[in-house]
Amino acid sequence: MLLQLGWRNIWRNPRRTLIIMTAVIIGVWSMIFLGGLMRGIADQMVRNGIATLTGHIQVHHNGYRSDPVVENSMSEPQAVATAIKKLLPAGTQWTSRVRVNAVASNARHAGSVTLLGIDPKKEVNISFIGNAVTQGRYLTTDDRNGIIVGKALADKFETRLGRKLVLMSQDTGHEIASRAFHIVGIFRAEMEATEKQFVFITRPAAQNMLKLKNAISEIVIILPVRQEVNPATTVLRNSLPSTDYEVHSWQDLLPLLTAILKMYDTFIFLWFLVVFIAMSFGIANTMLMAVFERIREFGLLKALGMKPWWIIKEVLYESFFLLILGMVIGNILGFLSVLTLSGHGIDLSSLAAGLEFAGMSRVIYPVIHIKDVIIANLVVLGLGLLVSMYPAVKAARFTPVQAMAHT
Repeated sequence: MLLQLGWRNIWRNPRRTLIIMTAVIIGVWSMIFLGGLMRGIADQMVRNGIATLTGHIQVHHNGYRSDPVVENSMSEPQAVATAIKKLLPAGTQWTSRVRVNAVASNARHAGSVTLLGIDPKKEVNISFIGNAVTQGRYLTTDDRNGIIVGKALADKFETRLGRKLVLMSQDTGHEIASRAFHIVGIFRAEMEATEKQFVFITRPAAQNMLKLKNAISEIVIILPVRQEVNPATTVLRNSLPSTDYEVHSWQDLLPLLTAILKMYDTFIFLWFLVVFIAMSFGIANTMLMAVFERIREFGLLKALGMKPWWIIKEVLYESFFLLILGMVIGNILGFLSVLTLSGHGIDLSSLAAGLEFAGMSRVIYPVIHIKDVIIANLVVLGLGLLVSMYPAVKAARFTPVQAMAHT
């Protein structure tokens, strides 16, 4: 009976019902859509961070992270390769690299860069560079003098495909190693800083230039599922001697990004709370107006023997129906908004400089996390019913005498 009364009562004043439903719809929609937008930004930042040469897990010689010089290279990487094949899940991919600081120069310009010696075939499945070359070609295994540079670096050095670029760095004998390479490809990256910082040659060419023999700087691992990173990192740390090797997950390698992701969870919850507070005033005022308009009705119900708790339940049922209707429509609109933008994303290329400073991509693709949807709906429903308790208790306190005196 109370359910029927609650459903019928919300349609006694359709205009007021539609107004409060609109407030709930806008609130729920904004929670889901803006939550999806923030999750999309965070997801892109993680993807970019992992793809920009970080990977899921990295293994280095002990001391390399604090002092990345050729003396701290891994002279026997085979032990790590054996552990990866034996301990990590099927589908795990990995590659070895030589990474050193270097100076790049040509006839006009000079500047510091990070030199990366890569295995062209394996690197395709590990980082962005395999699909990032927009001019010229990608490296091949037998490229002894080929080099790939970023578009921003090529513009800065006023150079182009086929031109020569000289790299200088310190080799294992503490001598300055210098070698000329020909630009065979130019790549584009999400961030201009990446294009300016990294240059790529083959791993054998880097080892030969720096007199490393078979030594490497790092092994980078990509797991089939990102959620397996922490267990896999622990397994490798326990299996490899800590005196010889360091094992780091992407969270360790990108501490700023990890901190931002933690803050995003707080920001999203605070946004949900702010939206609800704004929405709750409308819910409380609307229900209070409905209660005061029906003082005589509530007084009559009490005179007929209805208990105060039943009146509270009836008013709460009315709020419940209003909230459920608004939540259903708000969820549908939120999912449709995210689905519409998830294909082509939101292009913010005009703000590229500011986005790059924050580590964000030029295009944002909203992503819905079911956890956020559940929290948003629980916040609206739970706190919405809590806010409605005041008008409900107010209605239950009216006496038949007060109702008769009300005009």
